[in-house]
Amino acid sequence: MTILRLSRTTSTQDVARDLAVGTVVVTDEQTVGRGRRDRRWEAPPGTALLASFVLPAHSLASLAAGVATAVACGPEVRLKWPNDLLAQGRKLAGILVERRGDHCVVGVGVNLSWAPPDAARLGASRDELLQELISQLSRWFEATDAVVLQAWRARSATLGEMVRVELTDGVLEGVAEDIDADGALIVAGRRIVAGDVVHLRPTSPG
Repeated sequence: MTILRLSRTTSTQDVARDLAVGTVVVTDEQTVGRGRRDRRWEAPPGTALLASFVLPAHSLASLAAGVATAVACGPEVRLKWPNDLLAQGRKLAGILVERRGDHCVVGVGVNLSWAPPDAARLGASRDELLQELISQLSRWFEATDAVVLQAWRARSATLGEMVRVELTDGVLEGVAEDIDADGALIVAGRRIVAGDVVHLRPTSPG
């Protein structure tokens, strides 16, 4: 991949959005970092891996990106549906995927040397993690849907847990039973394609 390094920008997603497939944008600091639903992603300068990768479209892009990032971060990192990574039950990283025609922009934020209260940090080298993530994203965006789903399930911190899902039309509580072929979460027999998931009991470490 071609790496564009910035010392400061509004958001790596903003910069990467119109760039060619095979480009990654990395910054030391984001002034308007975004997560899902336009939530802010904030980190002191130089303390996190903040990057956006321009990749070919994948039908399960969010899950593939999650698996790739979890593998890059280490064997104990787990996935919380739809787009969070956990270490010892605490949030370590987040992913934001935007579809852009025949490609997508995958934004990744990983806490390295600093983390907000109740969150986790990896303590890894940013450049080494970036190179590993480039390799893993290339690998998992070439994988079939079946392989991605199998890998996501194996890393899941959500499946089998009692969860509360905050939906636009109310709240659903139940056991997270599985993910469907399109990546939807199945809770108490109901397909969830979008919503905030809260684990109702602490996630087991490891």
